[in-house]
Amino acid sequence: MGQVEQFTSDPIGPAAGASSDASTRDESDAPGERAARILLIDDDVFLPAQIRQALSASRAEITSARTGAAGLDHVRSSPPDLVLLGLRLPDESGFAVYEEIRAIDALLPVIFLASATDADSAIEAIRRGACDYLCEPFDARRLQQAVVEALSVAADRGHLADIPSDDAEYDGGGSFIGRSQAILEVCKAIGLVSAQDVAVLITGETGTGKEVAARALHRHSGRAAAPFLALNCAAIPENLLESELFGHERGAFTGADRRSVGKFEQCNGGTILLDEIGDMPPHLQAKILRLLQEQVFQRVGGNENIRTDVRVIAATHRDLRALMAEGKFRADLFYRLAVCTISLPPLRERGDDLLLLAHHFLTRYGRELGRDVRDIAPEAMAQLCAYPWPGNVRELQSVMKQALLRARGRVLLPAFLPDLSLRAGGSAASTVHLDLDGFISGHLGPETNDLYEVTHREVDRMLLVRALEHSNGSQRQAAQLLGISRQTMRLRLRALALRVAHTVAASDAVGIN
Repeated sequence: MGQVEQFTSDPIGPAAGASSDASTRDESDAPGERAARILLIDDDVFLPAQIRQALSASRAEITSARTGAAGLDHVRSSPPDLVLLGLRLPDESGFAVYEEIRAIDALLPVIFLASATDADSAIEAIRRGACDYLCEPFDARRLQQAVVEALSVAADRGHLADIPSDDAEYDGGGSFIGRSQAILEVCKAIGLVSAQDVAVLITGETGTGKEVAARALHRHSGRAAAPFLALNCAAIPENLLESELFGHERGAFTGADRRSVGKFEQCNGGTILLDEIGDMPPHLQAKILRLLQEQVFQRVGGNENIRTDVRVIAATHRDLRALMAEGKFRADLFYRLAVCTISLPPLRERGDDLLLLAHHFLTRYGRELGRDVRDIAPEAMAQLCAYPWPGNVRELQSVMKQALLRARGRVLLPAFLPDLSLRAGGSAASTVHLDLDGFISGHLGPETNDLYEVTHREVDRMLLVRALEHSNGSQRQAAQLLGISRQTMRLRLRALALRVAHTVAASDAVGIN
């Protein structure tokens, strides 16, 4: 059945009175008069102590179950106020346990806990109706906030969003690579709207992965088995774009010697991505608006109304509000699209995701190009970290490909990288300073409550790489340079998702787990 442990910490506030099903709760427990009952279902023997420490400032009765079966038995016999559910359990998947919890009590709030961020699992968790999705290392303040919010939602609304779940087995395939909070929030947003059949506007700088987000929305929607088509509105000449989208009748224009079916007919029942919609001519914007409102259009040169069932996702790197002010983008179309907006963060704001992505592309393109390169030298890593990446992930892909084409041996050395200082228009050192200043400025806001922590984490990430570079990869010398113990050095490397791998040129080199 699995081991069950229980411990109690101090008072937790508004969530204490949360109840998901009055028929299965202790009616004598009035809101706010008892500690919140939290059930942790995870086989990690160290996790209960971490949760207890994270919630030390809150009163909570925390029960720990090591298996899904033991956790489900506890939900049935002694219903908790909240479940913290591990994604991978020894006897069954976290998603399977979640569905069984919903069968027992559909209103019981659940927060998923994952050892590493997987984009599809985060999207799927939120799509199925989970309150939140957190990944290691667990930040105490964020965990406590998630717990309070989950229990407050259950207490205030009396129910959670009941998003229909997919009975098909979850395949665990990834879409975004990264574990930063910025990209995790994107995954949560996708999970919230993927199953809702509404138009979505995706914004973000060039190269941030807008098409990746659109494909994730489609893959987690009820249209997943139907076609997904992407069309770049800026890449097709204006006189051909209308025909590409809506098709044309024979004789509609010179060269139209037969009827052509457009993308909206080809994609019937599926999803279409209109990339760079900010570059779409105004007269086509009117036709798109009509299609969104009525799901009806006419081919070029035709009079027949054609009905279609297509979900429209629009993407742009441009400021549509500014284009509206200039009269270049229809306000009614903007407001129709902007009801649901997902903003993608630039690579420079994704922290350690840069290192994860670099390692991912090293493996992916190394296999494609026949290069057996397994590690990144600390000097090369420092150059990658110092660069601001104006072209974002797409530019990183290009740089890694170029480096692999030049690479010899199993370690990616600085000599193999293209000259990033020329791309940045300045020295590497000044780029680091300016990027850090931009990082701090980008995190200043009315809702920011962890600026000290995230800034120190960013400084540590760059500082450790630079110290290892200076010491030719020696952890001992790097720790001595920084004035910290080697054990502290190792703990910080682990916390920052950096590892030290043996190289030919030096005793150690920084890579990625």
